Amino acid sequence: MSVLSASRLTKSYSVQEVFRDVSLQLSAGDHVALVGPNGAGKTTLLKIIAGLESPDAGTVTVARGRRVGYLPQEATLTSGLTLYAEALTAFAHLLAMQAELHRLEQAMAQASQVGHDGSLADLLEQYAALSAEFERAGGYTYEAETARVLGGLGFSAADFATPVEHLSGGQKTRAALAKLLLAAPDVLLLDEPTNHLDLAATEWLEDYLGHWPGSLVVVAHDRRLLDAVASKVWELAFGCLEEYPGNYTAYTQLRAERLERRRTEYATQQAFIAKTEDFIRRYGVGQRSKEAKGREKRLARLERLARPQDIESLRLRFDLTTGLRSGDIVLATRGLAIGYQRESPLFTVPDLVVRRGERVALLGPNGCGKTTFLKTILGEVPALRGDVRLGASVQPGYYAQTHEGLNPEATVLDEVFDFFLHLERARTFLGRFLFTGDDVYKRVGDLSGGERSRVALARLTLEKANFLLLDEPTNHLDILSQEVLEDVLSDFNGTLLFVSHDRYFIDALATHLWVIEDGRLVVHVGNYSDYLEEKARESSTFQVSGSTLPGKREVIQAQPATRKRQAKQPSPVSATRQIAVLEEEITALEDRLDDLGQEIEQASSAQDVARVRELGQEYATVEEQLGRSLAAWEKVAG
Repeated sequence: MSVLSASRLTKSYSVQEVFRDVSLQLSAGDHVALVGPNGAGKTTLLKIIAGLESPDAGTVTVARGRRVGYLPQEATLTSGLTLYAEALTAFAHLLAMQAELHRLEQAMAQASQVGHDGSLADLLEQYAALSAEFERAGGYTYEAETARVLGGLGFSAADFATPVEHLSGGQKTRAALAKLLLAAPDVLLLDEPTNHLDLAATEWLEDYLGHWPGSLVVVAHDRRLLDAVASKVWELAFGCLEEYPGNYTAYTQLRAERLERRRTEYATQQAFIAKTEDFIRRYGVGQRSKEAKGREKRLARLERLARPQDIESLRLRFDLTTGLRSGDIVLATRGLAIGYQRESPLFTVPDLVVRRGERVALLGPNGCGKTTFLKTILGEVPALRGDVRLGASVQPGYYAQTHEGLNPEATVLDEVFDFFLHLERARTFLGRFLFTGDDVYKRVGDLSGGERSRVALARLTLEKANFLLLDEPTNHLDILSQEVLEDVLSDFNGTLLFVSHDRYFIDALATHLWVIEDGRLVVHVGNYSDYLEEKARESSTFQVSGSTLPGKREVIQAQPATRKRQAKQPSPVSATRQIAVLEEEITALEDRLDDLGQEIEQASSAQDVARVRELGQEYATVEEQLGRSLAAWEKVAG
């Protein structure tokens, strides 16, 4: 049964047409992913469906009695209520019933005191009926459900009493999302709901939406969420809407097949047209002129197929290859604590070593200090204690989540011109990042989030760094651009350290995970799927035996004590001999890491999960030993 439909929607802004003759139908229980390149009109279409904007032409019809709820990308809350009270407004009908129950209770007490038995009987009857209705509507569970949803979206119990005006922009959007989910509209329209969520909250939302009983349309760049939630896909591109059955992965396959079929049909028709036109030219006069005229009439009536347009044509075109080779050790930390207050660091870091070619994903909840850690590595924020060292010939390149390195008053062209000093070359280069024509003269401060991301990527490309530190590089990028960035970083011949909440992106790139949890950084070998498998095994082991298997966490915890014991032992050999011994040890440990890396790759290919875990634990142990040996070598050699 259809709960919402739209017919021949057309929308333009000034002289720019966004889309034309778009029709759609949403049935009860449909879970739709709305995808398409940035600027295609996805947000505009959601607003029109929600009744917040009017189309230039066309109509939207919502089935009688159905409620539509909409979450914008950036929400504003100005009620003066606390976070918890604001969320409870989703249950206005229950709050009204609850107030009426309290009124009836007071009336019954008064009637009982004055002995009005008739009135008391009437009140008791009203109270019983309303109480039953209140219970059926969830009146005794809505407060617990409110706390559950707020907690799932990353709010702590301490946040509940915070006035909504004091929340950050991202927190306000999360609060609006919680309120919308609690209101349970029949049709849920979500515009980038994961923008301000960390990994845990994203996974919670994914599960929540997967069990959503109503209809929903979601715009999101999180491909893993779209795979888990969507039952169909609407692609909005080149002003048209097309529907595909299945989730996002199914859509990519079907889109490729549909495009290939259309290309074949178009080529076949073009060949037919060319052949017919040639016949008409050759036999327009003479014995076969009548046949030629007949073909000419049929050709005039032929419905011409449009040349197939492929969103692949909207891909970015760039690479991040660097010609500067770093030393084998790219980054080393020792006794490191991250934060701004010495007495309460954000988290502590075990002694770490990043080797050339490794790709490390830094994960953790919002506010735990991931960006601060990157800035500490770059020397922009001092360490609370310990130190960070970059290796020989390491040239870092930084992509800031907030694009703080860009000048809002400069034009797009200004941001890259110093690298070229030649207008046409600079314009050609920017064309690879989809800035064409007068786009290059736009002020950076006037650009959309996606456009600023492309400018930041363009500058990063020109720096030719061999150690990239990327803070949420996929934010604001459409899925097509995310896929390009994945491919480019997969081919990057340097070293990566990146922060991301995009599980698809992490899976595609990471060789190691650094996870910040409970005030410390924990090392895991492998990508995000490997990490989830490891956590599942640990959870299973805990349930069976009541304790977890010893692993990397225990190794890291034991390390300071081990280091302390080693420091107490006097060295019986000369400094020269000690340096030689340490260098042999470092070489042996580096060779062992190379061997372990190959063995892990082989075990992963063979899908030998137990072996991958065993090798991963050994890799982490050897890596820590290498860090200690390097620190000892620096101490003796220095």
